[in-house]
Amino acid sequence: MTRVDGYDERRAAAPGAAAGLTARASGRIDPGMRILVVEDDARIGAFIARGLSEEGHVVDAVRDAAQALEHCAQVDYDAIVVDWMLPGQDGVSFIGALRADGDRTPALMLSARREVEDRVEGLRGGADDYLTKPFSFAELVARLEALTRRAGGAPAKADPAALEVGNLRFDLRTRRVTRAGEALDLQPKELVLLEYLMRNAGRVVTRTMILEHVWDYDFDPQTNVVDVLVSRLRKKVDREFDEKLIHTLRGRGYVMRREAA
Repeated sequence: MTRVDGYDERRAAAPGAAAGLTARASGRIDPGMRILVVEDDARIGAFIARGLSEEGHVVDAVRDAAQALEHCAQVDYDAIVVDWMLPGQDGVSFIGALRADGDRTPALMLSARREVEDRVEGLRGGADDYLTKPFSFAELVARLEALTRRAGGAPAKADPAALEVGNLRFDLRTRRVTRAGEALDLQPKELVLLEYLMRNAGRVVTRTMILEHVWDYDFDPQTNVVDVLVSRLRKKVDREFDEKLIHTLRGRGYVMRREAA
């Protein structure tokens, strides 16, 4: 697993920072959420922290409840991702300690324990949601977004019948794609990728997220399948048109957006 890139100087002084990982994606208009990841498995913790930082969030990652409690005492987090099985104090006890102290930060519990009784115990212990391992990173992000949406009272958006970016249109019912009224012949994975880009129009989509969404792979920094698929899709969507819609942001990923006038 590759390391988490980027260091956030604002968090360097946080207790236990040297033992954890701090990451930040730069250059976004919206700096995203401040998230604490509490996971004693270094591989899983680094994967989560990297993916969230690529999404534009500021991430602190620690490996036990003691460090996590120290961070929570000094930082107001938007969300917490915590593993149940931690060394010393477990995740349920950690969340219980937060709630007893009046901290209502939305908390997503991760666990390999899949029985209904386990989920009930985690939720009754103070977790706001529960995700079993192994999990899809895309689902983890979606659950975090839902948690913070509920906490903030933001209304959910209805699913559209069609997606449109400029003169590009994707009919979600028929799976027909047109640009300026002309039909585009896309393969199944190209359709999946295009829908994903269009649903996230204006937002940077990282290679990690594309791998998870299109192939359901864990992040592999050596693979170039994402670049190959994006290149194929770009040729079909953009090659015959002056305005390009699919853009590469070096070191960050891809974004679908109209070019500035």
